[in-house]
Amino acid sequence: MTDADPTHDVVVWGATGVAGRFTAEHLTEQYGPEELSLAVGGRNREKLDALADDLARRGDARDDMPVVVGDATDPQSLRAIAEDARVVCTTVGPYTRLGSPLVEACVEAGTDYCDLTGEVNWVRETVDRFHEAAVENGARIVHSCGFDSVPADLGTLLVQSFARKEHDAPCDTVRIYLDGGSGSVSGGTLASFGELFEAAATDPLAREALRNPYSLAPRGERSGVDAGEQRWPQRDALRGGWSAPSPMAPVNERVVRRSNALLDYSWGREFRCTEVIPTGTGPRGAATAGAVAGGLGLFTAAMSVGPIRSALRRYFFPDPGEGPTREEAEAGSFLIRLLGRGTGADGPFTVEAEFGADRDPGYGATARMLGESAVSLAHDEVDSPFEGGVLTPASGIGLPLAERLREVGFTASVDEAGPTVGE
Repeated sequence: MTDADPTHDVVVWGATGVAGRFTAEHLTEQYGPEELSLAVGGRNREKLDALADDLARRGDARDDMPVVVGDATDPQSLRAIAEDARVVCTTVGPYTRLGSPLVEACVEAGTDYCDLTGEVNWVRETVDRFHEAAVENGARIVHSCGFDSVPADLGTLLVQSFARKEHDAPCDTVRIYLDGGSGSVSGGTLASFGELFEAAATDPLAREALRNPYSLAPRGERSGVDAGEQRWPQRDALRGGWSAPSPMAPVNERVVRRSNALLDYSWGREFRCTEVIPTGTGPRGAATAGAVAGGLGLFTAAMSVGPIRSALRRYFFPDPGEGPTREEAEAGSFLIRLLGRGTGADGPFTVEAEFGADRDPGYGATARMLGESAVSLAHDEVDSPFEGGVLTPASGIGLPLAERLREVGFTASVDEAGPTVGE
């Protein structure tokens, strides 16, 4: 941190966008000014002032809401914001185009940072450019603090912590199941998805980041036993029935593998993780898995062709900043189930975790995950061996984040798996 005491515990950067607004609303309603010094930031003073007035009315204990103005492409304005905050919490994407100057400003200022990125190519870039400087300056740069990738990453940490405590051994395999839910995909998420394919089409390093399952591991350690995400329908190894590829697996699996590497391979160097969509048993389960895999394959193929990608982004993708109403965001839900299998002194064991919320995963739940990540960092309520670095939710914040999320309505539970698992 800088020598001067920062004015703001948390600055929500990009607060006038949909995800940023939901995050700021959650923090305003959850914490009074004596608990959290909060400010909203962006480039449009008029919109920020209107938002600040609305937030001040929502938070009964707040007389006003401070506003900070800057530009994502102006390093000097970003440095001033970073120097006056304990944590900068950003929803401004696509991060490949707009994220690096803010990360650099926070690293130079020694300010903690969290975001919503699912852009693996860009996370790889920040690891290579900023990790060592962030360690030296004590800046915790925690990526992927929303639906990508808190449920998968923190859920795996729950499974592994339970296994080590109860069986004195980690799980050598964790499978992550998108078990159910309802909600929408944000314009920002689709914009980031488009940027990912755009980068892969033009940048060899981006293509390598998407090909290599260990692309987010530290330098010199970007290989291992895991072959990467499932691409075809398969019978499930732990749960039985059929499973299909998950569109989030290319992000979430790499984040989990980075967590394992940063935590000194406490889950083992032979650790494997896979994220899938369970589709049921029998012919119907197989047919559903085939349909999901085929649809995902067609979409991936279309996004890999420049003119088709441009047309989809122009005519079919919502703009970044577009999204549901507050009522719609509160009406959704999601449930992630994780199964971990390992071998202890008494033989094989299976651990099961559930992670979910009764809110739209892309907006309502994501806003709470990001906001509580920021508060954990601001209050230094973390269980992490790191005081700085380019980190993950599991390695940079850890189990205190699970406890915070439980307090705001999430399910984050773990126990021995039931007797029917794998039958």
